[in-house]
Amino acid sequence: MNSISLRLSVMMFLQFFTWGSWFVTLALCLGSNQLGDSIPQAYQSAPIAAIIAPLFLGLIADRLFASQIVQGTLMVIGAGLMVLAAKAVEAGDGSRAVWLFIAYMLCYMPTLGLGNTIAFANIDDRNKFPAIRVWGTIGWIVAGLVVGALGWSSQTKILWLAAGASAAFGLYSFTLPHTPPPAKGQPLNIGSLLMVDAFKLLTSTPFAVFILCSTLICIPLAYYYSYTSLVLSQVGFEQPASTMTIGQMSEIFFMLLVPFFFRRLGVKWMILVGMAAWAIRYVLFAFGAPQQAIWMMLLAVALHGICYDFFFVTGFMYTDKKAPPEVRGQAQGMLVFFTQGVGMFFGYMIAGKLFAKTMTSQAALGEAIAANRGETTVGFLESFTKMFSVSMPEGLDPKLVADTMLQWKEFWLVPAGMAAAIMVLFFLLFHDRSDAAK
Repeated sequence: MNSISLRLSVMMFLQFFTWGSWFVTLALCLGSNQLGDSIPQAYQSAPIAAIIAPLFLGLIADRLFASQIVQGTLMVIGAGLMVLAAKAVEAGDGSRAVWLFIAYMLCYMPTLGLGNTIAFANIDDRNKFPAIRVWGTIGWIVAGLVVGALGWSSQTKILWLAAGASAAFGLYSFTLPHTPPPAKGQPLNIGSLLMVDAFKLLTSTPFAVFILCSTLICIPLAYYYSYTSLVLSQVGFEQPASTMTIGQMSEIFFMLLVPFFFRRLGVKWMILVGMAAWAIRYVLFAFGAPQQAIWMMLLAVALHGICYDFFFVTGFMYTDKKAPPEVRGQAQGMLVFFTQGVGMFFGYMIAGKLFAKTMTSQAALGEAIAANRGETTVGFLESFTKMFSVSMPEGLDPKLVADTMLQWKEFWLVPAGMAAAIMVLFFLLFHDRSDAAK
């Protein structure tokens, strides 16, 4: 690895370490600070920022300033916002914390595009990008292991860690190779900024079905990101942050298999496999919780690799194939807008309402577990083994545990049914003659 690739790999590592350090177990953190009602709104900060970020990039970052300067400035500001968010959570002010999370994500989300711009502008071969980008996934994994090793999964210390990581990422960005704004001097095209040409692709029935089902499937996806750390903790996993890194490990593995299966299965069956994995994952959570079947919970987390890679990566490849060269960037932006933006926004909202209605005893169980066990510091290497460690503290009310586990079953069956219904809808409606396994 040459020096440029190394520097870009470090950038990716810091970028995703920063996000993974707090976002994975934010629900646990808010719940332990009696702010459980703020969980859906806090997670909605990501899709709100995903909707707005392309406008920021198109109007300002791509035209006026060097990419590394914009990225560094945003994340230094973000560090301060995360400090304020941590203080708001510690003070029990959920409303203020939510607004600060939104402000923070408005700083963070543009860096996903900026980071890619910096990377592609400074490598001589686009085929080198996957080897650089994989360090982002590694950064997310390491963040989870660090949080688990320190015993911070449910503490506001994850927010302070995120603030420190944001500052480090921001300051490091200023040292990256100079990357001029890619659209400097070009006239502003409002149609391009608003993805007008990309929306014309929706006149193709197969592509319209693909976008519709992609948006809908992100509604049940939000359940996973919002509440997996909570269910793992209440089933008895000692280090839920570490346990959830299994999903990212499987993501790396299945990423390598995507080209192989894409050639043999084609787009339709690849996406159907991804959707089926979503439904199976939630069924595993639903029946694994009442039985406290650890293998079912671990398998549900491990399926994240298939869920993400077979759906999202395949979707990006299909979009690139369907869009004319001159609008491919718009088309990819439109896909992110509908999935990570619109779909996830409504997903977090719907999941939050169901959680409030269904999970009436989980707060009491969470408090009892925290009071009887707490979280302890372990060595970083030990956190690898702790991701499989399960133990329920003594002295818990058996009825409270049983009632909560049955509520988890009711909760997880809803997104399972959603994913299954969307899978059937896609199977029946998606027909594209150009989609053929080779």
